[in-house]
Amino acid sequence: MASTLLSALKYSDSLTVVGISICTAVVCEAISWLLIYRTASYKSLKSSIDKASKKLETMKSTDSTSASSNLLKKSSKTKKMDRVETSLKESSRDLSMFKFKSGAVVALVLFMVFGLLNSLFEGKAVAKIPFVPIRLVQKMSHRGLPGDDMTDCSMAFLYLLCSISIRTNLQKFLGFSPPRGAVGAGLFPMPDPKSS
Repeated sequence: MASTLLSALKYSDSLTVVGISICTAVVCEAISWLLIYRTASYKSLKSSIDKASKKLETMKSTDSTSASSNLLKKSSKTKKMDRVETSLKESSRDLSMFKFKSGAVVALVLFMVFGLLNSLFEGKAVAKIPFVPIRLVQKMSHRGLPGDDMTDCSMAFLYLLCSISIRTNLQKFLGFSPPRGAVGAGLFPMPDPKSS
């Protein structure tokens, strides 16, 4: 019994950071739901993006499967595809601007929680990394920690990893992820093939 108590105390700091990260993700998604996801304008923008992306996909698939040699038909299809792409980009831009107000509130909450955690765990290793990370990651994972043991993990690094993974998965679970056809959706958006 004493060994389980000691092992629980050993992981208490890291579990505290993970728990606070989960709570913060839930609070941020609740704020986003209040300010964005429940509004009619968001729902109409999302549906227009979904419709435009489906229409663009069908136009591209029929364009690649049809072997028509008529140049006039092909140019009119290209113009239609350009109009749909432009409409999709405009809707995605409007959606991004719509999400901006919630983003400011969520950022404020995240900064406050990060400041609180930073004051609680300043200079304290909250976890152990099972390997020595590469140099770039070492600067992030060992930030603010005394000593030369590069397998020590700071609160900032653990909180960053937890926030990214938990919030993204929570958005997918709740159905709040960006529409699949939204331009610039996600952390690493796909480049536009027409611009290159």
